[in-house]
This record gives sequence, C-alpha cells and structure tokens, in this order.
Amino acid sequence: MNMFAAVALFLVGFALLIKGGDWFVDGASGIAHRFNLPELLIGATVVSIGTTLPEVMVSAQAALQHNSGISYGNAIGSIICNTALISAITIAVHPGPVKKKTLRLPVMGFFFSAIIYSLIAYTTGEFRRWHGIMFLCIFVVYMILSVLQMKKGDGSEAPAPAEETAVKEIPLWKELVMLVGGAILIAIGARLLVDNGTLIAQALGVPSSVIGLTMVALGTSLPELITAITSLRKGTGALSLGNVIGANLFNIVLVSGVAITISPFRVPAEKMLMGVNASLLVDIPVMLGVMSILCFPALAKERLFRWQGILLLIIYAAFITFQFLF
Repeated sequence: MNMFAAVALFLVGFALLIKGGDWFVDGASGIAHRFNLPELLIGATVVSIGTTLPEVMVSAQAALQHNSGISYGNAIGSIICNTALISAITIAVHPGPVKKKTLRLPVMGFFFSAIIYSLIAYTTGEFRRWHGIMFLCIFVVYMILSVLQMKKGDGSEAPAPAEETAVKEIPLWKELVMLVGGAILIAIGARLLVDNGTLIAQALGVPSSVIGLTMVALGTSLPELITAITSLRKGTGALSLGNVIGANLFNIVLVSGVAITISPFRVPAEKMLMGVNASLLVDIPVMLGVMSILCFPALAKERLFRWQGILLLIIYAAFITFQFLF
C-alpha cells in the first residue's frame, strides 16, 4: 500500500470514529431516556463513556495487535492534546470563572490515577494485567462517586449533555440502529486508524509511539475539540474544563486499563534522549505538567486565566516539534 492510500484510510478512520461516537451517544442516550433513567446518570455515564469510546477502541485494537506504542501513546497523547491544545484554545479565547466544587473530584481522581500510572512506569517499566484491572476498578469507583456527588447537587452546575436529545421523538428501532451502528463505525474506524497509523509511522521512519502521541491522539480527541468549539460559540468555554479533566482521567483508568488488561506491555523505548527512554523523560512529565498548569490555578483562584491557555499552547507546539524532529 502506498503512502497516499495509507493517509487516506487514516483520515477515513478519523471520520468513522467521530460519526460513530455521535451515533452511539445519541442512540444510548435516547434508550436511557426511554427507560426514564435520571439525567445526571445519563450525563455521567452514557455520554461521558461514549465520548471516550474512540480512545478505548483504538487502544484496544492496538493492544490486540500487540502494538504497545500506539496503545501507550494514544492514552498519554490524548491527555496532553485535551489539556494543552483543546482546553488551551478555549481558555486563551474565553477565560472565566470555574467552580472548585465541580472540579475537586475529577482533579483528585486524575492525579491519584496519574501518580499510580507514573510510579509503575518509572519503577518497573512494565504494565501487567493486574495493573489494568486495578485501573478499571478505579474507573468504576470514580463513576459511582461522580453520580453520588451530582445527586447531592441541584444539577445546575453540570447539565447533562444528553438534554438536547431528550426532546426528540425518535423511534426505538432507530435508536437501536444508531447504538449498534455507532459501535460498528467506531470499531472499523479504530482498525483503520491503528493499521494505517502504523504504516505511516514505518514510512516516515518514526516510532509508532510518536504516531500514537500525536496523530492518533489528536484524531481520537476530536469529539472533545468539537465540544470545546461549541462551548466557545455559546460563550461557556470555561465550563468544559470539568469534562476535559474527566476525559483525561478516563484515558488513564479506562483507555489504558482496557489496553493493559487485553495485552500487558512494557513502556515503549523506541525513542531515546541522552540515553534515557524519552517517554519517561518527556511524555509523562509533560502530561503531569500541563495538567498541573491547567488545574492548580483554577482550584486556587476559582477562575481560568488567558496566560494559562497561551502557555499550554506553547508547550503543545514544543511537544509536537520534539516528537518529530528529535
């Protein structure tokens, strides 16, 4: 297969992931509403998991093919992309106040999970199956705590993303078709993304982990980017921060958890810097660093600042440049 065909199929995979994610969320939300499940429960579970499905399917597909570079790179790269590109754009354009109470649980959940993830990477360099199961258990506990927290509130702080679909009268058969069809499109898109991302990496002579950290991560983060742009148009960009932090947590406990459980792997050492694994020297520190820049000022001052967005964008540009030039 030539390079042009690989790139074309790679982009088709992106498109299928986006459309599949939309169909899955709409179908699942419609079915959930039909059976009178609470709005908060739908927003915290069905919609949140649905927007993370592209990352889950891509990493699972890569794990099934024992492609640890893309499995590993997709999770960390998506966190960096969500934080230093997607959130950064919304903050740089529309900084504003945030509510500490809304952020506290996802921020604590993320750093708790990220520290465990980092300790495993630095001390053993190998993710075993029981690590994956542990991350999946953390995911379940977080979801339970998240739903309980929202039930205590009045719901005004985090309106369920599925509210718009609640007013649409869609036949049950159509919701089922959207649910199943969306899952199929995501699976096909993930396969195209992994297969052709690997071919592109080989053709460019770069490690597959670099493709995972950059191109695949950006592609699977497109649903979050679309959500952020929509929030900007409505003048509520700052309100998407909690969703981004939640998505980043899911990338560790759900995306990585699924991939590790399917196929345990060692931290990819395809790229070295000064004789040290570049992932340990650059990727993980950048992941923790950009999340710290995003979260800690917001928690301390209960607002987002334009300088955060600009600084994060500079870091992301430097990170991408490093991945391809060094």
